[in-house]
Amino acid sequence: MVSMTRAAIKSALIQLLNERPLAQITVKDIVSLCGINRNTFYYHYQGIPELLAEIVNDDAEAIIKNYPTLDSMEQCLETIVRTAMSKKRAILHIYNSASRDVYEQYLWSSCGRVVEVYMNTVLNGQQLPEGDRSLIHRYYTCIAFGCISHWLSSNMRDEVLPDLHRITALRQGSLEEMIERSLRGE
Repeated sequence: MVSMTRAAIKSALIQLLNERPLAQITVKDIVSLCGINRNTFYYHYQGIPELLAEIVNDDAEAIIKNYPTLDSMEQCLETIVRTAMSKKRAILHIYNSASRDVYEQYLWSSCGRVVEVYMNTVLNGQQLPEGDRSLIHRYYTCIAFGCISHWLSSNMRDEVLPDLHRITALRQGSLEEMIERSLRGE
C-alpha cells in the first residue's frame, strides 16, 4: 500500500509537470489529483522538493537498469537524450524552475552512472590505476553533462541527435587511447 501511494503521488506530480511549471504546482494539486489527503502526502514526503528529488533519482536508476552496457560515448549521450525527450515538458518545467539544482544533480548523477557503464564496457575487466580511472570518469562525465546542459538550455531542440552523432564520430577512440596510455604508465 505504501509503495502504491508513493507511486500515485509521483505519477500525479509528473502529470502536473507535463501541464504547467513547477512553481505553479502545490501539494493541494497533487493530493487532489491522486485522491489522498495532505496528511498522507506529508507522511511520505516532507514537501515537493523531496518528492521531485526521488522522482529524478528513480529515473537515473531506471537508465542504468535499462542500459546495463554501453559501447560508445554516443550511446551514453543518446541514452540520456532519449530518456529526457520522453519527458520533455516535465523536464523543461523542472529545469526552468527554482529547483533547477535538483535536476542538475540528477543530470550529473545520471551522466556519471552512464559513463561508468560505458567505461566498464570498454575496460572489459582491465584495471586502471585508481587515480587515472577516476580522472577519466570525471572527464567524460563533464563532457556528457556539458553536452546535455547545453541542449537543455536550448529548450531541448530536436536536432541534437545529429550533432551528438557527429561529435562522437570526430572524437571516436579517445577513451580507448586514454586507457592504453594509462595501462602503459604514460
